[in-house]
Amino acid sequence: ASDLRDARFLVRDLDGTPASRELVSRLLPPHYRPAGEIARPEEALDRLDRGSAVMLVEIPEGFSRTIDEGRQVATVQLLVDTSSANTGYLASAYTARIAARYGAERAQANLSRAGAREELPAIESRDRIWFNPTLDEKWFATIAELLTMITVACILLPAAALVREKERGTIEQLLVSPLTPFQVMFPKVVAMIVVTLLGTAVAYFGILRPFYGVPSRGSLVLFFGVTALYAFTNAGLGLLAATFTRRTAQVGMLMLLTVMPIIMLSGIRAPLESMPAWLQAAIWFSPLRHFLEVGYGILLRGAGARELWDSVLVMAGLGTVLFTAGLLRFRRQLA
Repeated sequence: ASDLRDARFLVRDLDGTPASRELVSRLLPPHYRPAGEIARPEEALDRLDRGSAVMLVEIPEGFSRTIDEGRQVATVQLLVDTSSANTGYLASAYTARIAARYGAERAQANLSRAGAREELPAIESRDRIWFNPTLDEKWFATIAELLTMITVACILLPAAALVREKERGTIEQLLVSPLTPFQVMFPKVVAMIVVTLLGTAVAYFGILRPFYGVPSRGSLVLFFGVTALYAFTNAGLGLLAATFTRRTAQVGMLMLLTVMPIIMLSGIRAPLESMPAWLQAAIWFSPLRHFLEVGYGILLRGAGARELWDSVLVMAGLGTVLFTAGLLRFRRQLA
C-alpha cells in the first residue's frame, strides 16, 4: 500500500504531562489506531514480536520540561516493526513528521510567551500532483495486475499449445503437409494476439473503467496496438521456451523460471532505481519493463507515440528476435 492505514501503536509515557499526552493524541485515525499503554518495555517487545502492534512510542521522563526550557533537544523513542518494510517505513516517516510539527508549534508558543514577535524560519511545501491528483492507488494496482496477467497468458498459452501438439503427435502430421515451420508457429501468435486484445478490452471496459475509475487520457487505439505488439513479443518468448521442452509439466516448471523474474524485476513490485546497476541493465531486455512505461504513459499521462516510440521500438525488436530464435530452433529440431 502507498498509504498508512490502522497502524496499531503502543504508548509508554514516562512523563505523564499534558505535553506528552498531546503528542500521543496527534496519532489519529485512519492512519493510526491505539493499542493501549504499557508499563514495561518487555511487554512492548513481546507485543511487537507477536504482531499485535506495529510500533511503540516511548516518551521519556522530563519531556515537557525539556521542551519548555528549550536548551536541548527533546527526544522520543520510536520502535517500529519492519517485518513489513513498507508499513514500517510509512509508520516511522509519518510519526517523524507529526513529532517535528509538534515540536515547531511548541517552540513557537514558547517564543510567543516570552514576548518575541518573530516567526520561526520554516520551509513551506506546496505539492502539485500530476496524472493522479488523488493518489488513488487502485489506478496503479489494477493496471499493473492487467499487464501481469497479459504477460503470464501470452507466454504460457502458446508454449502449452505447441508442447501439447508434440505430445499428441500432431506436429508430425502438420510437417508432412505443405506447411512450413513458420506457417505452423505464426498462427499460434496471431491467435494469442486476438485473445489478448479481447481479454484486455473486457478487463478495461468491463472492470477497470466502470468499477475502479481508471482513466484513458491517451489514445486507446495506440494502447491496444501496443498491447498487440506486446502479445506478439511474449508469444515469441513462449514458443522459444516450448522448443526446450517435450512435456506440459516441463512447460509449467520452465514458466516459473521465466515469468517470475520478468514480473518481479520489471518495476511492478520494486522501483528499478533501487536495484543494482547490473540488474537494471539486465532488466532492459524484459518486454514487461517497457510495456509498463507504455501502459502507464498512455492511460494515466496521456502520452503519445512521440513520447513512447523508444519503448515500442525495443518491444518490436525483442519480439522479432525471440520469434526468430524460436522458429530457428523449431526448424532445427524437426529437420
